[in-house]
Amino acid sequence: MESFSRGWNFLTQAWKMALADKDLIQPSIYTLVAGFIVSLIGLIPIALAALIFGMEGAIAQAILGVLGALLVFAQYAVTYVFSAMTVKLIYDYLTHGDGKMDKAWEIVKRDWLDILSLAAASTLVNIVKNWVKGKGRNRNSIREGIANLIDTLWTEATFLVLPIMVVEDVNLKDGLKRATYIVKNNLLLVGISTVGVNFVTGLIGFVFAVIGLGLGFGIAFPLISIAGASTPLIVAAVVLGVLVASIFFMAANVIGSYTATAYHTCLYLWARNVEDAEQGLPVAIPAPLAAVIGQ
Repeated sequence: MESFSRGWNFLTQAWKMALADKDLIQPSIYTLVAGFIVSLIGLIPIALAALIFGMEGAIAQAILGVLGALLVFAQYAVTYVFSAMTVKLIYDYLTHGDGKMDKAWEIVKRDWLDILSLAAASTLVNIVKNWVKGKGRNRNSIREGIANLIDTLWTEATFLVLPIMVVEDVNLKDGLKRATYIVKNNLLLVGISTVGVNFVTGLIGFVFAVIGLGLGFGIAFPLISIAGASTPLIVAAVVLGVLVASIFFMAANVIGSYTATAYHTCLYLWARNVEDAEQGLPVAIPAPLAAVIGQ
């Protein structure tokens, strides 16, 4: 219960920052729009390949697998580009009192190759995870457990590596090395699970999904009943219901994405400050995290 309380308190602190500086939340919104467009465009060649080559056979599976991997890579790239911008904005807000979008865009221009390398690594991890999980009869609880562990560990790693890459201007290799050093030397004095940010954002996502589906269905079903046999009205009712539900899904995604990035950026900054303290410099805990853990 204490973990949930801390997670909720951090969420409120993170969103106080966003309300004080509206630039902080913009990249998370851009992620949704750009991600939707990329997914829509990426699904077109996959659908065409499925129609031309079918779904069965080694060649068809290979082509669909490559196209699927490229789409996953593009989705990761979009996510990391805007997450890097969020990291920069939050870092500047916490250290200089203001996050500026022009400086955030400069980070993307400077680190685009490193960001793409992180996206490529995540795509590879995703392929390995799916291979471990298996398909059909090969799938079992043990394999799924290992696959989920791989996914969780890599997701947490990227949350820490990205701030390191952005703030310290290092490549993926050095970023992973730096993150390993931070974890090995216990510089993260607060565990990932101590402040239940993931649990809180997951719960919010679930609540928003239930509300969105409920409202979407509640709007579409009566309109479909009124429409009778009119196909255009039925389609319009379904589209309206989907749009209403999508608003809640998108809001949940923005809340989760921004809050998680803010939390891990604060964790990284604290780890860096603890490292400085070993050299006799004063320790400063990022304000949102200090308000949560009471220091």
